[in-house]
Amino acid sequence: MQYGIFSYPNESPRVGIRHGDRVVDLSVLAELDVFDFDSSVFYEPFLNEFIALGKEIHERARTQVQSWLTGNATHLEAYLSVDEVTMHLPVRIGDYTDFYSSIEHATNVGKMFRDPENALLPNWRHLPVGYHGRASSIVVSGTDVKRPFGQVKTNGMDAPEFRPTERLDFELEMAFIVGKDSTLGEPVSIDEAEDYIFGIALFNDWSARDIQKWEYVPLGPFLGKSFASSLSPWITELVDLEPFRTAGPLQSPAPLPYLASRVERPNLDLELEVTLTPKNGTPTVISRSNTKFLYWSMAQQLTHHTSNGCNIRVGDLMASGTISGKDASSYGSLLEISEGGRKPLTLKDGSERAFLADGDTVTLRAFGERDGNRIELGEVAGRVV
Repeated sequence: MQYGIFSYPNESPRVGIRHGDRVVDLSVLAELDVFDFDSSVFYEPFLNEFIALGKEIHERARTQVQSWLTGNATHLEAYLSVDEVTMHLPVRIGDYTDFYSSIEHATNVGKMFRDPENALLPNWRHLPVGYHGRASSIVVSGTDVKRPFGQVKTNGMDAPEFRPTERLDFELEMAFIVGKDSTLGEPVSIDEAEDYIFGIALFNDWSARDIQKWEYVPLGPFLGKSFASSLSPWITELVDLEPFRTAGPLQSPAPLPYLASRVERPNLDLELEVTLTPKNGTPTVISRSNTKFLYWSMAQQLTHHTSNGCNIRVGDLMASGTISGKDASSYGSLLEISEGGRKPLTLKDGSERAFLADGDTVTLRAFGERDGNRIELGEVAGRVV
């Protein structure tokens, strides 16, 4: 199921599920005694309390909701159109980690930011590279993103200037939500890693490339990333994605034993799409990619994250890093699509973009389709102001 937090006009946020183009209010189902567990969690303004009940309760909730939907399709007080409600950030995010798990993206960026002959740093094929991001600036889809200021130093400048970014970018990512606390000092093994994942959602890690380039040595991303990241309002349970399992890329050299999964299909085959819409303009699809391109799987990301004993908590968010394929049509950022700004792309209205302009809206979408099964993962959108 797809869970989210919504509110009616002048009402407090509560838990709902997506059912086609409608939202089912689980607090109404709680009042109808549909559930045989403590359903007060469905009145909460975040999903954390429900997620913390564990996978056995999640499965019971699924069975009980599906049974109710089968027999009560006309029970109208529980149904609302998606357009009638306001969606909110679905989880209370305690910590946020962003990985760098697409080898195509890492190679493309390495060629631009460093030596093209040594695009991947020596550690990249041995571990899922990541950094700790800023949870406080993660916003729900539909929230405007203000163009950030920062220090910028371009070629030919003697000293940096403090000014608005001129190289604002999106990053096409998938995030997963931690579904269970771990214990400080006790790593989570690769075999049990997915037991700690509740579900996934689309994620846009907005990036100011000129700020990022000046600041990232020696400690990595900072103000070029922390001004905003956008999360889809809908979290899709991991169990719903079993039909879309697929093998990942060949990992060479073979991962160290603690990262070596025995799962034959650790990745997901989900189609991704990026649309750029100028102010008062026509939408243009500028990228089509797929989660199957990720070199490092979610399980490997989580396992490496905890391998030093770092504990994780319910509601923590871990993002994949930009997902790019093997050619320009599947690149997950304007940095790659425009080759660092050298080759702007032309939109349907005739305008050009090397990076984002004020008024632009970026929308990410995802779906899976296989053997007659189709699932829509919703979208995450944001407008630059």
